[in-house]
Amino acid sequence: MPAELIHLVRHGEVHNPDRVLYERLPGFRLSDDGRRMARAAAEHVRGLERPVSALLCSPLQRTQESSEPFAELFDLEPRLEERVIEPTNVFAGLRMSRALRKPWKWHHLRRPSVPSWGEPYTHVVDRMRSALDEAWHSTPGGDVVIVSHQAPIWLTHLSVAGLPLPHDPRTRRCALSSVTSFERVGDVWREVSYAEPAAVDDAVDVGAV
Repeated sequence: MPAELIHLVRHGEVHNPDRVLYERLPGFRLSDDGRRMARAAAEHVRGLERPVSALLCSPLQRTQESSEPFAELFDLEPRLEERVIEPTNVFAGLRMSRALRKPWKWHHLRRPSVPSWGEPYTHVVDRMRSALDEAWHSTPGGDVVIVSHQAPIWLTHLSVAGLPLPHDPRTRRCALSSVTSFERVGDVWREVSYAEPAAVDDAVDVGAV
């Protein structure tokens, strides 16, 4: 028997005082508020009163830290999953408002449909769908929690909904510590719910790729 639901959980707020694009750079941990957000996400999933049988997370520090309250509440050992990591981006480590003032960097924006500034959207979807498929079939019942990042979660949403992958990153519906849940019927994935259990009104959310 395969899994029942897969919950894609975004990490909490990151300590990012310079407000740079943190991409896959090391050393970007959760802020104190980010830890509270991660706890709220875990409490939300526990409140669904569904069994959670597996916990996976991106290998980056912010996602590993965001998986900790899930590990505690569900008595699970998180497994690192490289396929759900943040996409690459040529602007990593830079503050976007400053980087875009430099004309010699504008060529990275020439093909937003790919996008030309980082990992192609199609590659992100392929690796996310591969991770979801494997988690679904390898988990003998119960739900799976996967702690990932904004872009991979949003691109999974677009792909499952049959929508175009190119998009304006500012329009993503994927708040910090949000929970986007999916089920698989036969060979077809479908989204079943989206929740924002953490208070994000005052959160700093400027480092996502």
